[in-house]
Amino acid sequence: MMTGWRGRRPAATPGATTPAGPASPAAGAAGRLRPMVPGDLADVMALEQQLFSDDPWSAEMFAEEVTQPPGSRLYLTAEADVGATRVTAGYAGMMFVPGGVQADVLTIAVAPAYWGRGIGSALLSALIQAARNRGCTEVFLEVREDNQRARGLYLRRGFEEIGVRRGYYQPSGTDAIVMRKDLLR
Repeated sequence: MMTGWRGRRPAATPGATTPAGPASPAAGAAGRLRPMVPGDLADVMALEQQLFSDDPWSAEMFAEEVTQPPGSRLYLTAEADVGATRVTAGYAGMMFVPGGVQADVLTIAVAPAYWGRGIGSALLSALIQAARNRGCTEVFLEVREDNQRARGLYLRRGFEEIGVRRGYYQPSGTDAIVMRKDLLR
């Protein structure tokens, strides 16, 4: 079952950092992960426009998502230090099916300046751990067929390609690959 807001975000960065949980700091190059708050939305929207200019989420969509109850949504921000300043290096979101055992990755994005530093992997790890902590037994996502970097990350993290949604991404008409991770394995 696929649910949520188009569930269409590819991870922009492979890597190997695994934080202990969604609100814990990630060690090393991946920076620090923390829950997203409404005050993060200006930076998130700037990154959203930069990375997904063909089909960005609106500010209203993000504002609504971030304020959903924690039992149904989790949004994280990845921060990196630039000198004495902390900047938004990426973000991710997941939906938990109420009363169910499924979770859906809704979005993962990493600023191009931070690609290859493990931020996408750290965000994905935190989402998967949050799904496990909530008793989920499987995680779904959709990724652009032409995003080999993200598909590689997901395959390395144990996701399997289980289907195709033809013409899913608009306006380009690019297909989406539906992927699933069994959390019981």
